[in-house]
Amino acid sequence: MKRIGSLILLVFLTLALTACQESTNLKDGYYTAQANQFSHGWKEYVTIMVKGGVIVSVEYNAENPSGFIKSWDNSYMQAMLHKNGTYPNEYTRYYAAQLLEDQSETSIDALSGASSSSRSFQKLAAAVLEQAKRGDSSIVYVDTSE
Repeated sequence: MKRIGSLILLVFLTLALTACQESTNLKDGYYTAQANQFSHGWKEYVTIMVKGGVIVSVEYNAENPSGFIKSWDNSYMQAMLHKNGTYPNEYTRYYAAQLLEDQSETSIDALSGASSSSRSFQKLAAAVLEQAKRGDSSIVYVDTSE
């Protein structure tokens, strides 16, 4: 019985160490992925900060040509909330929190009313994680069109 317990513990430790090694393949620094074109007047971006091989900060948002941030646009927020049931300040934080928690773009759940942004976020997150793996802090431009 002790042998089985030891074997289970060994397997668990091996899996835990493997998971740690996967997350530490990210190089420390700031990384940004940005949509390569404006969509409906906005250009989305994801910026992450990696420290100790782990994502410690995620910002997901969009800006218009003048640099105004989508989450700050109250009239847009009201219109989208009434039409879709969500708004940029809600869904951008929701998607960013998932990336921060899971450290991967593959497990992002779409929020009802913001599924198009979910697809864009996944593409941007995948690109920014690739930049972090290479340690390349230049902005990467991504085709987020459907």
